Amino acid sequence: MFFTSCKIAVRLVRPCSRQASWSALAIALVAAAIALPPPMETPAAEAASRPNILFIMSDDHGYQAISAYGSNRNKTPNIDRLAREGMRFDRCFVTNSICGPSRAVILTGKYSHLNGFPDNSAQAWFNGQQQTAPKLLQAAGYQTAVIGKWHLNSDPVGFDYWNILIGQGPYYNPPMKTAAGTIRHEGYTTEIITDLTLEWLKNQRDKSKPFFLMYQHKAPHRNWQPGPKYLDRYKDVTVPEPPTLFDDYSGRASPAKANQMSVAKDLNDDDLKLVPPKGLTPEQLDAFTKAYEEENEFLKGARFTQEGFTKWKYQRFVKDYLRCVDAVDDNVGRVLDYLDESGLAENTVVFYTSDQGWYLGEHGWYDKRWMYEESFRTPLLVRWPGKVKPGSVTADMAMNLDFAETFLDVAGIEVPADMQGRSLVPVLTGKTPADWRKSVYYHYYEFPQPHHVHPHLGIRTDRYKLIHFYTIDEWELFDLEKDPQELRSVYNDPASAELVKDLKKQLEKLKQQYKDDGTVVKFERSEQPAKAKGKGKAKK
Repeated sequence: MFFTSCKIAVRLVRPCSRQASWSALAIALVAAAIALPPPMETPAAEAASRPNILFIMSDDHGYQAISAYGSNRNKTPNIDRLAREGMRFDRCFVTNSICGPSRAVILTGKYSHLNGFPDNSAQAWFNGQQQTAPKLLQAAGYQTAVIGKWHLNSDPVGFDYWNILIGQGPYYNPPMKTAAGTIRHEGYTTEIITDLTLEWLKNQRDKSKPFFLMYQHKAPHRNWQPGPKYLDRYKDVTVPEPPTLFDDYSGRASPAKANQMSVAKDLNDDDLKLVPPKGLTPEQLDAFTKAYEEENEFLKGARFTQEGFTKWKYQRFVKDYLRCVDAVDDNVGRVLDYLDESGLAENTVVFYTSDQGWYLGEHGWYDKRWMYEESFRTPLLVRWPGKVKPGSVTADMAMNLDFAETFLDVAGIEVPADMQGRSLVPVLTGKTPADWRKSVYYHYYEFPQPHHVHPHLGIRTDRYKLIHFYTIDEWELFDLEKDPQELRSVYNDPASAELVKDLKKQLEKLKQQYKDDGTVVKFERSEQPAKAKGKGKAKK
């Protein structure tokens, strides 16, 4: 049957033997087979050969707490593997540095004002009827799943399987919502999310299809409750302080000083483990209490100066944060090990990122939100065997706005024209286009609570950053080359007048490019959003 479409003429001229006849015939058949085009791959085989995509995201994991980024506070050997075996992005930024909005941007490839999820307020709700990368991947033959933190106040749409924390989710004993209902788990949430991820990879997915899996941790989000195995880590260590821990905000506009996210003033007793945590089993609570008992007793009789007490709070908060990061790193290692053992690693693109950056005492803060570097910039590591040069580093400007487009491009799916980012595949493969972005645009909305960070927008170029706190019409300008810690705004310096004028023009162009006219799209709320119409389109 293989040869029915091909005419084969074999002429045997006076064969001297039967063996010679068969030899001539064999030669003719081989020659004919070589001349044929290769057999076409079946749709199922074609789908299976496309790369799997594993997207790993933690919550509030600052790049300063990853040793691949030069951390002087901790080691993250498993996350570092992705940098060693893939590419490290040194300038990846977010569009809006806050949990839910960042997730909405990653799903849609659109800024907050167009995806309808600008803040984490009680009214915030993600409309699953809109176009998302998971739905396009699903329609194009990928099996899609999300496990862990979702935090969008609506059920996932476009996923064949989902198993998510409810809201923020606790660090211990989480109830998790599935399409079949809510299931209560006992144990440490970071480990449970990983157990569920490995179970899906091993036993629940359709192995004839490529997969798109979002494996998303709650940790190291506030209030930083370490797991049982990590409670005593860093106990006898003094974690280095950032040089701006005692920033007085004297060189900036008024919003920085009006913050309510100060290590010195705003960490509460729950954050500092001065009261017992809720929701733990008796055994968990006993281990937790014993871990802090001695230090807490010492604190009762201690006499600190104000500066000394801030230093103590910094050590307590940062050590708990790093203990949570250690758990994430260990569990990322479990998943990477499984990819290796199962043979999946060679055809799986692995992303590691955070929903935004985080302050580890820089400027005297915890939390995120600001356009200053520590919260504006997020880690991004990508491993793609055979495509990405191991150990490569890029300073090209990337954004979480680009993630959806990159997922689609990796899968060979045409990127919709209304998505606002760009695929990172050319950057990953060492072919950054000449017209790659030279600046990024930012817009933060949530005010006044929590943390009293005024709404602001701005532009960051290679060297400069212009920020507008538009509700009070105050501006800041930083020269990142001369002032990388952003301690002194030069907006009002006469020497900056022409620069300010030029940056404001660039800022207006970016606002027009991203269609940000100050309004936010509002979708009609539906508890059961319908699936979007249309199917994923193969890239030509």
